[in-house]
Amino acid sequence: MNLKKNIYCLTPIYNDWESFAILIQEIHQLKQNLSTYNFFVLAVNDGSTEDLPEDFDYKNISATVLNLKINIGHQRAIAVGLQYIYNEVSDYDFVVVMDSDGEDKPQDIKDLINKAEQEQEKKIIFAQRKKRQESTFFKVGYFFYKYLFYFLTGQKISFGNFSVIPKKLLSKVVHQNNIWNHYSGGIIQSKIPFEKVLLDRGKRYKGVSKMNFNSLIVYGLSSISVYFDFLSIRILRFSLYGIGICSISVLYILYQKLFTDNAIPGWASSLTLIILGIILQLFSVTLVVLLLQLSSRKNISTPNAKQYFDFIENKFRNSFLNI
Repeated sequence: MNLKKNIYCLTPIYNDWESFAILIQEIHQLKQNLSTYNFFVLAVNDGSTEDLPEDFDYKNISATVLNLKINIGHQRAIAVGLQYIYNEVSDYDFVVVMDSDGEDKPQDIKDLINKAEQEQEKKIIFAQRKKRQESTFFKVGYFFYKYLFYFLTGQKISFGNFSVIPKKLLSKVVHQNNIWNHYSGGIIQSKIPFEKVLLDRGKRYKGVSKMNFNSLIVYGLSSISVYFDFLSIRILRFSLYGIGICSISVLYILYQKLFTDNAIPGWASSLTLIILGIILQLFSVTLVVLLLQLSSRKNISTPNAKQYFDFIENKFRNSFLNI
């Protein structure tokens, strides 16, 4: 009787096959060191312009490469992979979501699984970074991203994609529409229980990171977008604060002009008109946001755990695959 637990490592890839080869080697080494686990790899080829090398060495690791029809982005590639495992794989105990470039270290998978087992497999376990290896520019950008996320949503986000999902929770994850915009943000918004483990971030295996300034902006806005309902309420609140301050300012100017003998500067009338314009703009923005939010609520979208099928062009399985 096979008592080993099956771990499926899900990783999106875009033209990073050299790093993927090293990742396979490290997972193979991890497999040799942990005799109680079987490791499988599911790579989602996110419309790469470079083909998988024909002489690719899988190091006796069972692997599947899903080739997508088009490039859909890092987060959606993760969603495709999660739905694929949920629908087409039955013999798994945990799903590990990780990057293929080495910044999510395979050696840390054991710590995440240990934490998941301590939580009786009732929580998703994320890796929270103690030490990062990125450039100063990226660290500064990420710092502002975290605090902007907290300011706009009221939630703290201090982790990325590297995580372990117990089998019993995968059904809840794949039925969340928000993971198609942002995986970790969607988990937080969904109220699925999760916990964190402090881990250092690894160094990239090969090449340079594809996360440039524009990608970081899109990544940050995608995480905030899953909180559109909450964000609209926050915008309403701050708009009301702004309208209140502007209204008090106008009333103060009018009071000074009509009911006191104090000299009023000539530009007071212009200032009053400017403040009234600000009030009108704040009211208009608030009204538009609320209407958009209410309009989106009338469209009820049924959770669909089989959207992945429309994105897959073909799949490659190596000779060691035993799904």
